[in-house]
Amino acid sequence: MIKRPALLLLISLPLCALAQNQKRPTDLKGVLLEELRTTHNEEDWFVPANIAVQGMTAEQAKWSPGNGQHSVGQLVYHLVFWNTRELADVKGEKSPKFSGNNDETFNNFDDKQWNALVKQLDDVLTEWEKAVEAADDAKIAASASLIAHTATHNAYHIGQIVYVRKLQGSWDASKGVK
Repeated sequence: MIKRPALLLLISLPLCALAQNQKRPTDLKGVLLEELRTTHNEEDWFVPANIAVQGMTAEQAKWSPGNGQHSVGQLVYHLVFWNTRELADVKGEKSPKFSGNNDETFNNFDDKQWNALVKQLDDVLTEWEKAVEAADDAKIAASASLIAHTATHNAYHIGQIVYVRKLQGSWDASKGVK
């Protein structure tokens, strides 16, 4: 019989070996880019956005578990809204007009535009990566907190997307979350 500490060690060894085999960034720009990429299209500790929405129909995207919970489409609309707005700020561009009511950042989802919205999400996340790649050290230092919070916000809502898909029965567990 394997005792609990030994079992935990056996389970964690493959994860430690995997982490050691991957070269992790050591500078601020590299860490921020890693955060953005792993919430966009690079598989790492969790499912990235592109995989979370992959293969969904507009009908599936508008489904909600009820009780005021958001649909995948609403969550994606919210991510596009905030990523576009925060990216404009980092780039020194004028942000889109906003009333200040965060509910509006979810509730303007139109399932007829689902495929375009998925593309918008991919596009804005790609633009984030390009902006950080092109930024000098001073810009990175000035924007680091916002960039890190944006990636964290993305990861949070991507987790919700996967959860809603699991509740709906449209999630393929082979994509990374059983």
